[in-house]
Amino acid sequence: MSTHKIVVIDDSKVIRMHVKDMLPGNFEVVEAKNGLEGFDLIRSENPNLIMLDFLLPKMSGWEVYQEIQKDPRLQAIPLVMMSGRKEEVTEKLPEPFKFFAFVEKPFDKKQLIDAIKEAMEKSKKLKEIMGDQPQVAAVGDSSGEIQALKDKITNLEQEMEGVKKQLNQLITFIRQKLK
Repeated sequence: MSTHKIVVIDDSKVIRMHVKDMLPGNFEVVEAKNGLEGFDLIRSENPNLIMLDFLLPKMSGWEVYQEIQKDPRLQAIPLVMMSGRKEEVTEKLPEPFKFFAFVEKPFDKKQLIDAIKEAMEKSKKLKEIMGDQPQVAAVGDSSGEIQALKDKITNLEQEMEGVKKQLNQLITFIRQKLK
């Protein structure tokens, strides 16, 4: 029985098979041939790792990455970005890559394993950071947060009114001194 599930999203069957062949037997590989299918698999399969090609049909790897970043649950999954041309990736996301590992195609087994280890480390650091941050509230929990924000806005508006009054007093004082 497999212990780790990996979603491999690449429009090249050769690359998908290449990845599958390089991984030890305790990995279950779920394949997608386009970004849309891949993103659906990420949401439904709850993988331990995502391997994502940057250039994909239907939904690009860049678009899939952006969608992953919107969901804290998906954001925490280790991600390895793949591309035959690194400059395509660095055009959108400058190095150093903070949230994912990168492997340039073609790659060998050592490069793949190193990228997976790097992705796991980056994911671990991200989880530590996210642990310190307030999580996105569930739909039913947001009313208290909204009220707290409204209260802060009211306080800031009152402070601004006080600053305006002080500024007007200062201007009046300066005008009197200049006469």
